[in-house]
Amino acid sequence: MAAHERWSQLLELLGAQGRIGVEEAAEALGVSPATVRRDLEELAAQQLLIRTRGGAVAAAVAYDLPIRYKTARQADEKHRIAKAAAALIPPGSIVGLNGGTTTSEVARELATRADLAEHADGTALTVVTNAINIASELAVRPHVKTVVTGGVARPSSFELTGPLAMLVMAGLSLDYAVLGVDAIDPGFGALTHDESEAGANRAMAEHADKVIIVADSTKLGRRAFARVCTIDEISVLVTDKNAPEEMVEQLSSRGVDVLCV
Repeated sequence: MAAHERWSQLLELLGAQGRIGVEEAAEALGVSPATVRRDLEELAAQQLLIRTRGGAVAAAVAYDLPIRYKTARQADEKHRIAKAAAALIPPGSIVGLNGGTTTSEVARELATRADLAEHADGTALTVVTNAINIASELAVRPHVKTVVTGGVARPSSFELTGPLAMLVMAGLSLDYAVLGVDAIDPGFGALTHDESEAGANRAMAEHADKVIIVADSTKLGRRAFARVCTIDEISVLVTDKNAPEEMVEQLSSRGVDVLCV
């Protein structure tokens, strides 16, 4: 198991339990106690947890994993999801992208799509994003017009939130909003852990003709703290082939076009 995968699992355990012991973590991860001790020391140095005698307790950021650790989870599925979602965006579109590992993959797919990259007569795509990592990657692409919302950056997701982000979105109109979320509940909608992110993402969804949610199957049937949009507002859900059949049927019956890739 790679170091980033171990760190991700350790942070998840801390987020769920609040504290963890070295022996317990070693058993859960299937590694030696010495490896866990080194991992805990590294995460403590990054201020992602607080080291204690015999283990660690959660730091304030542990409930919401930093994006660099989320990247390792469901990596193959996220790549397929991103490729399928990017294929839904026609040249000339105005598309909104929020922050997250899957939407970052979508941005990369759009940036390298042949029919867009070879666009010779000006801007092939306009991307509006509140994610500073996505903006930095797309800004060097001459065929992509990149618009950044502004706002206050969240360290765990690189998303800009707050009144500035909302103010910019209020004056824009999008063809598509491609949104990554933390959970999808058939009754409650698409959700995220942080209410400030939810507000910025909700504004993006409200100003788009079509909302595309990108989420791997582990997020289906779950709830998080704050709602981004209702199920009825979702046009397309792009997920992976492990999506539970019952969940797909429930979402499809509500008018969501579910693509399992």
